[in-house]
Amino acid sequence: MRLKALPPTPLLIAVLLMLLPLLGVLALAVEAGALHGGLALAAAVAALAGAGLALRTYRRDADAITDYAAQLAESDEPSASGGPPAGTPSALRALAVTIGRLHRVGLRRAERVRMQLDANDSMFDALHDPLLLMDAERQVVRANLAARALFGDKVVERDLASALRTPAVLEAVDAVLRGGASRVVEFTLPVPVERSFEAQVKPFQRLEPQPDPTLLDGEEEDGEPAPRPPIVARLAILTLHDVTAARRSEQMRADFIANASHELRTPLSSLLGFIETLRGPARDDPEAQDRFLAIMHDQASRMTRLVNDLLSLSRIELDEHMPPNGRVDVVEELENVIAALELKAAERRIRLRLEAPDDLPPVVGDEDQLTQVFQNLVSNAIKYTRADTDVTVTVALADGAAVGFTGLPPGATAGSGAGPGPGPGPGKDRRAPRGGTAMVSVSVRDHGDGIARTHLPRLTERFYRVDAARSRAMGGTGLGLAIVKHILNRHRGRLTIESEVGAGSAFTVYLPAASEAVSSSPPGGEGRGEGDKRQDARGRAAALPPHPNPLPGGERGLGGL
Repeated sequence: MRLKALPPTPLLIAVLLMLLPLLGVLALAVEAGALHGGLALAAAVAALAGAGLALRTYRRDADAITDYAAQLAESDEPSASGGPPAGTPSALRALAVTIGRLHRVGLRRAERVRMQLDANDSMFDALHDPLLLMDAERQVVRANLAARALFGDKVVERDLASALRTPAVLEAVDAVLRGGASRVVEFTLPVPVERSFEAQVKPFQRLEPQPDPTLLDGEEEDGEPAPRPPIVARLAILTLHDVTAARRSEQMRADFIANASHELRTPLSSLLGFIETLRGPARDDPEAQDRFLAIMHDQASRMTRLVNDLLSLSRIELDEHMPPNGRVDVVEELENVIAALELKAAERRIRLRLEAPDDLPPVVGDEDQLTQVFQNLVSNAIKYTRADTDVTVTVALADGAAVGFTGLPPGATAGSGAGPGPGPGPGKDRRAPRGGTAMVSVSVRDHGDGIARTHLPRLTERFYRVDAARSRAMGGTGLGLAIVKHILNRHRGRLTIESEVGAGSAFTVYLPAASEAVSSSPPGGEGRGEGDKRQDARGRAAALPPHPNPLPGGERGLGGL
């Protein structure tokens, strides 16, 4: 409803001050006989009509300006304030133009405020850690995207206790809302996956409009509310920091120290016991001395292997953040590894087979570290495969996208470094599978007892053994696969494990190809591979049978290493 524009009091007083003297003069003139009564009456009526016309003109112009201002108040479009309405007199046109300018300035300021609020909301939702804002009644007023993902979208406008039932956190929030200082509480959410959080509760204050105390709950004010001074509302900010990785790292560090101490203490205790025996009862017993010295040599060798593996792991971790830029011929390194381990395999009548296609590209890597990877994998296969079986090493060209490889990072461009291994030969047909994600896969397959699925996620942990007694008896330190994992991390490689209990295991390493343009493996057994013959490391012709069928029902794991 539009308000009527009434004439202002000063204008009415001015009109009366003009009319009253005129009417008085006319009355005196009529009384003195100087003016006929009819003429005086006509003059008085004309004067009153002029005053009324002036007031009516003001009323019309004021109503036009009022309608124009009301139209601007109801519109959010800048075009609505393009100019004063038609017919506006020049005396009021400047006022209308000023009102339109104020409307446009207000719209621009409102737009800036709206954009700032949208930016604040976007930043609030972009925070990595869950964040919740609670009012004085512990109701969740706001929750960012991470908090809604953790507790659900219905967490807002509900009590915090409906989403988080940890008494320590709720007590900390209540204490802060009562005026206490900031609190830090650590707690664990057991489902769906156990996660540890550090909750930080901080006080927060903001100005809010003061409600009308005369209104009932839920009742709204009619019209424009009367201005009241804002009140200071006390709130609490709850921020949750996921410390699961840190706590697991601390636990792994403690486990590592305990395991390393245990691994060293056992052979040291054996050495001390045998030394005491040799210095005492076996002092004059040559046969016992020979037997004890052989055991002492085995224990000392075990400690030497353990210390060497620990030092090797420490050096690898030191350079893990620096990608290598050399080029390595995988097939050549595998030939050297197989030649070095053939005698060890022959002791258990195990045949080592290498299958690889022609014209494989080199890989980006460190030659010594990749040799260590291949040696650890082949050595493990020899240890755990059954006697009179084969250990097959298969090399192939693979698409890294299948194992989550998206390409080498900047600074480690394929083929940028100098190193051993041949480059692309002239005239070769080179095609890049899926643009920069080409990888060379090396699969080591044995025919042992296999590994149960529950053990697969932990195989690369330090000192983790599926069968600890058997591993120690075979001279294992429990660090071989941990070394493989860290070397592959440095090379931006991947490791997958397939295993079936009773059938055997296959450990497959994926390494980035050194050339962005590499050819696919020759189909139909062309090149090295199926049914072909190639020279082994000692120059003998070794028949390479077809690749054995994949393990039925095999399990996969550790694909993201």
